[in-house]
Amino acid sequence: MAANAIDQTRRMLSLVTYLRERPGAHVQDVARAFGITEDELISDLDVLPMCGTSFRGGDLLDIDTDGDRIWWHNPDDVAEPLRLAADEATALLVAARAVATLPGLRESDRQALLRATAKLEAAAGEAAGASSRLSVTFESEGGVFADVDRAISERRRLWLRYYSPARDELTEREVDPIRLFAVGHTYMEAWCRLSEARRTFRLDRVAEIKLLDEPAAPPELELRDLSEGLVQPSADDPEVVVEVGPGGRWVAEYYPHDSAEELPDGGLRITLRTPAPASLRRLALRLGGDGRIASPQDLAESARRAAGEALAAYDSDASHQ
Repeated sequence: MAANAIDQTRRMLSLVTYLRERPGAHVQDVARAFGITEDELISDLDVLPMCGTSFRGGDLLDIDTDGDRIWWHNPDDVAEPLRLAADEATALLVAARAVATLPGLRESDRQALLRATAKLEAAAGEAAGASSRLSVTFESEGGVFADVDRAISERRRLWLRYYSPARDELTEREVDPIRLFAVGHTYMEAWCRLSEARRTFRLDRVAEIKLLDEPAAPPELELRDLSEGLVQPSADDPEVVVEVGPGGRWVAEYYPHDSAEELPDGGLRITLRTPAPASLRRLALRLGGDGRIASPQDLAESARRAAGEALAAYDSDASHQ
């Protein structure tokens, strides 16, 4: 079972202190010290170079590994006392207070966050007063995240009403959560009891969620390698050909594909695979005059009908204004 997001954050904060005190530490020794696999440690190390006191390159953690030892090249640079500007302190205080209200947050974590917030308020001075007049209300994804995180921590099953854009319908299902991760959006990987298979759920598509008393018992699965992105088509998936003009060349950058052939007008003929070809109808509508689905024929016809229906609905609305 993968660690939940809060556990991973806590571990990575401890990892920074550990590595600072042990330059050139061996990967095997560090993984053993934190009770994780070497692959999990390498995954953490891939994230740490994106952390620091700002987004400027010199303020980020310069940490790398050759697979055997871990080197932190700028510990002294990022260890200088952090001085927050008024707007930074305000944003941090507002965010901290908002996170402390999340349902499902473990009480020990909530108390630790509140203690840290109190220290920050004392250091922020006038900025703390300004932040007290601001508040944040989380949208549904925040509550869903908290419930999923709690379910992973307590190893409990979840009930979902989930929107599937490929079928344009809501389904109800019970799932055993495995892990949370972010690739552009935030996702939950889980064992779905409806399909009896591993499935990935985007949190902002969860219409309703309930934490069940039944224990979660997903089968032992090897975690997917997400280094190549969330969507990793199989050779067995149906093939789709999309032809785009110059204004649609971005499709080749955002969609994994088998080939992208240049067209005389500066466009591309893109061949890709997907387990749900119908989901590409939305892509065709988004492209408009910049592209079309060339094959399979039934999908191309379906996309044309969807475009015609959308245009007819628009014309109908315009005539009533």
